[in-house]
Amino acid sequence: MTMHSTPRLDDQLCFAIYRAGQAMNRAYKDLLAPLGLTYPQYLVMLVLWEHGEIAVKDIGARLGLDSGTLTPLLKRMERGGFVHRRRDEADERVVRVSVTTAGQGLRDLACRVMDGVIERAKLPVQDIERLRDTLIDLKSHLDPSDQIAP
Repeated sequence: MTMHSTPRLDDQLCFAIYRAGQAMNRAYKDLLAPLGLTYPQYLVMLVLWEHGEIAVKDIGARLGLDSGTLTPLLKRMERGGFVHRRRDEADERVVRVSVTTAGQGLRDLACRVMDGVIERAKLPVQDIERLRDTLIDLKSHLDPSDQIAP
């Protein structure tokens, strides 16, 4: 990367990440439409498929979303039949979320989403994995207080 006396837009890492993010969002939108999921809903489903029943606050922590964003999202997903929300029996302040049978049925279809992204990226899987790991490292250096959990 070369630095000029006057900053150029095309030299900025932030702009490259921003534009790649826009393209990624468009790709996911197209790939998720047949499943009836938005990108944020897909992320929630990934957390649920990985962890099973989980508290709303833990979903928010994992995705970096506050309850003001997450609650309406989960309500729409519940109306869509993908998730079930319930109050925790031990602590009624805690809302727990689980996947419904319909939501579980999307799991196999969702596996194809990543295949679609890889196909559209036209990069070897190893390069995609290396890029992902580099971005995780970049995020941890820029914001060490907010680590991405494995």
